[in-house]
Amino acid sequence: MPARKEYLSTPGQRALKLSAGIIGGYLLATAFHLLLAVVTSFREQVLLSSTFTFFPSWVGLMILAFLARNGWKIWGIYLMSSVVFSGIIYFAR
Repeated sequence: MPARKEYLSTPGQRALKLSAGIIGGYLLATAFHLLLAVVTSFREQVLLSSTFTFFPSWVGLMILAFLARNGWKIWGIYLMSSVVFSGIIYFAR
């Protein structure tokens, strides 16, 4: 039984969600793990453990991108969070 058309997203929104999940999620996961390494005093431990926690967090951010209704909003959230984390990293060093 096919889904109702009102619940399906347009191809443009689908592309935005896909790109936000892959690219934006990667940027946000990277910025978050680098932020943890800079803010805490356990730099080596955080960077070593990020090899195990990076992929699950990236997958979680991909799933979160597809749960959103609007691809532009999720892009904005991911980019703004990455910029804020990068700013904190810049000023913390």
